[in-house]
Amino acid sequence: MPRIFKDVSMSQQFEDAFGSIYYITLGCAKNEVDTDRMRSLLLAAGYEVADEVSEADLAIVNTCSFLASATEESIEATLSLAEEVADGVRSVPIVMCGCVPSRYGADLPAELPEVAAFVRTDEEDGIVSVVDGLLGVHRGAPVFVPEVKRTVEGAVAYVKISDGCDRFCSFCAIPYIRGRYRSRPWSEIREEVRDLVDSGVRELVLIGQDTGIWGEDLPQEGPGPHNLAQLLVAVSETARPEHVWVRVLYLQPEGMTDELIAAIRDTPEVLPYIDIPVQHCCGRVLKAMNRSGSEEELDALFARLRREIPGMIIRTTYLVGFPGETEEEHERMLAFMDRTGFDYTSVFAFSPEDGTRAARMEGQLDEDEKLERTQAAMDLAESLGFAATAAHVGEQAEVIVDGVEETDDGPELIGHAWFQAPDCDGAVHLDVKEAAVGDILQVEFTDSFCYELVGHVIG
Repeated sequence: MPRIFKDVSMSQQFEDAFGSIYYITLGCAKNEVDTDRMRSLLLAAGYEVADEVSEADLAIVNTCSFLASATEESIEATLSLAEEVADGVRSVPIVMCGCVPSRYGADLPAELPEVAAFVRTDEEDGIVSVVDGLLGVHRGAPVFVPEVKRTVEGAVAYVKISDGCDRFCSFCAIPYIRGRYRSRPWSEIREEVRDLVDSGVRELVLIGQDTGIWGEDLPQEGPGPHNLAQLLVAVSETARPEHVWVRVLYLQPEGMTDELIAAIRDTPEVLPYIDIPVQHCCGRVLKAMNRSGSEEELDALFARLRREIPGMIIRTTYLVGFPGETEEEHERMLAFMDRTGFDYTSVFAFSPEDGTRAARMEGQLDEDEKLERTQAAMDLAESLGFAATAAHVGEQAEVIVDGVEETDDGPELIGHAWFQAPDCDGAVHLDVKEAAVGDILQVEFTDSFCYELVGHVIG
């Protein structure tokens, strides 16, 4: 059974719960962390978790607005929830949190009267007061703030080490949604890591909009880590002697310093898995994106990484159809992907986001052209990824058990190996019927299909 960590019990200090909350989270892992933080605060304040909206007194929708399509999905999910509530003829206030209110806050009350309250990302620590107000809860004492601020279920926990971004890539709205870059202090990260490991987490995934520059905005004197390389070592030391994997996502090419490469290579807990969203390889396109680098520099970087970190896994991102991208530049990017041999590549078609410079640039490609190029990039990414997955057949490795998946043949245990980032890189289908979530099994990979592997448990 999945583990529910100890701050769930904080609501037990109240003889009767003030109400139950239903949660929906959209978007990336960073939003999952933010929802988890709000859930922990509400549990500590005496609210329970509802598994269905029909059982809830209030619903929280944590939204994504990275792309226009994500904004549309967030609004559609909110409206669908409102219809479900109306069909049940129940008074269930809906609170919209996260990126959509942060980006479009002033316009939302008139556009979405179905929503009772809007909470920006920088207001989420005040979620208890918002919920109290909507449900008519009056307290005679201050709200209890839990020491443990997570309610993670399962074997993997995302740890947000920073928020915001200072890069201002011309296609991206994140700095306008999340604000300027802010590193999370080591003292907070350390305490969270300790709590998560004590609660049974088997993998810690460090995330942020730009993890490679962690610490640059913090004081550089005194004890403790001062950059990402030192943070990885410190997190690993904090997690010992428990058998815990440490993974870091969302690096940028400029962040791959000598010290960071050495930390990934030489720290046993840190997985040799590097996620670098290059977006493109052509210098002219990168400059228009307000990014640095060139094809030659990227070739040299990935060659060095493969040389200095044996067996390393590389994930990247290609933003297809940026304004002015020529057919020749698109072909160069495909050749770069093929030559580098990425294990995993996420492919996104350019979306002209409100408020970004790229949305106003000349040379916007028509949708048919973007669709054709996107399909070509996805076909190549799948070909490379499927081959990389198949190359693991015959190998043996540890696999963390993540849960049970229902199939036509009945329930099946699934997990992930070190070379698979959870929730995005495929899974391992195991040939045993009984194991607990969080168990680490020794597995031989016997077959593959797409990004999935079939594993025979040998120990």
